[in-house]
Amino acid sequence: MTDPIIVLATTLVFFLAGAVKGVIGLGLPTVSLGLMTAIMDLPTAMTLMLAPTFITNVLQATTGGYTMVLLRRIWPFLFFATVLVWPGGLVLKEADLSLMAAFLGVVLVAYALTGFFGLRMTTRPERERGIGVVTGAVNGVLSGMVGSYAVPGVMYLQSLELPRDQFVQAMGMLFLCTTIALVVTLSGTNLMTMDMGIASVLAVVPAIIGFYAGQHIRKQLSEGLFRTLFYVALLVLGAFIAVKALLF
Repeated sequence: MTDPIIVLATTLVFFLAGAVKGVIGLGLPTVSLGLMTAIMDLPTAMTLMLAPTFITNVLQATTGGYTMVLLRRIWPFLFFATVLVWPGGLVLKEADLSLMAAFLGVVLVAYALTGFFGLRMTTRPERERGIGVVTGAVNGVLSGMVGSYAVPGVMYLQSLELPRDQFVQAMGMLFLCTTIALVVTLSGTNLMTMDMGIASVLAVVPAIIGFYAGQHIRKQLSEGLFRTLFYVALLVLGAFIAVKALLF
């Protein structure tokens, strides 16, 4: 991480990833992993994005004023999304994950297209807890395997039809819990070194600058435009993940 070109590229990547997260509430791990793996291996890129992801998720998870309301509603989902990151992380050391990453990309694309065509999923109140447990478990395992926090957790949260600010804060809570679990997982598997930890902390600065710039942009958006940008971002990110996994 002493090569000036790599340092500059890392700075620009985390500024961009932070800005995307500030606007739509997600995307920092996906954008940073997608771009950083062009110049380094996946485990290294996952380790590097931990500190920026953690700090921006703390900000997102604690902003909005709905913390207790959301915890009472989605705590089973958050619990299983957190504790099952560890099994997924164990697979990370051994498996060829290209096909899994491609699958996640295809799922994001399909979900974005359903949103564009108005086919929104909804979860009935009496089924929220059960579906949340299953969705959280799957989300946790996949997060540990490929470092992508969105599938299928974000889809579940959106199916609850939360207002925009609650939805963004709920995503922040999911991402924060998953990031903490991923830090523990990577540390336990010796993928986290002191040098990479320091580099990850330094990457926080451009990520936060980008995050606040993105939040400023989000405040200017209407609900309809926010939803459109959200689906566009999922479509682009999903297509990028799938193509990169299959062709590179």
